Amino acid sequence: MRKILMPIAALAIVALTFASFTIAGEGKDKDKKKDDGAQQAAASTAAKIGEPAPAFTLHDITGKSHSLSDYAGKTVVLEWINPDCPFVQRHYNLNTMTDLAAKNKDVVWLAIATGATADAENLKTFAQKESISYPILLDTDGSTGHAYGAKTTPHMYIIDKDAKLAYAGGIDDQPNGSPDAPLKDGTVNFVAKALGEIADGKPVSQAETKSYGCGVKYKK
Repeated sequence: MRKILMPIAALAIVALTFASFTIAGEGKDKDKKKDDGAQQAAASTAAKIGEPAPAFTLHDITGKSHSLSDYAGKTVVLEWINPDCPFVQRHYNLNTMTDLAAKNKDVVWLAIATGATADAENLKTFAQKESISYPILLDTDGSTGHAYGAKTTPHMYIIDKDAKLAYAGGIDDQPNGSPDAPLKDGTVNFVAKALGEIADGKPVSQAETKSYGCGVKYKK
């Protein structure tokens, strides 16, 4: 009997081990599908170029409330931010966002942290480290991110003085996730280009580009 029972016991252990790996794998697949589904949902309901920008009211990391309507008649830039994302870290190492915001003094610049990244204390530390002077808004439930279709950090949007979406996409044409990577010669900053065209009263020549970076982590 022992000669028969031992293989059966061994087979049972193997079966249980395989089942546990299968369940774990299925769990990861489900999590990935949820993340992909959240991003697809955001994209499918996103505002379109030339249409009115979705209204929002969000609190910043100091507790102050900001509504898009507060900036009526002004050009507004929205930047999706995540301090732990290497793509974001790279652009702050390069001062891409802070320099562009400082250069365009008539433009309202708002950073937005969505979902799990909407951690006020973590963002305060990052803002101090990177000398960020513009507001960082907390989109905890992801409603604003979904309204705009934000998929990555950074994901950039420009709202014109008529409160219509004028640009949506990447900050530039050089995707790179290395925090220390320099800018290459000839890099096109899509946001800077669009802001210049808007200031000159011209239509944005490249109103939509592909964003890049870390995926926005919407709450499940």
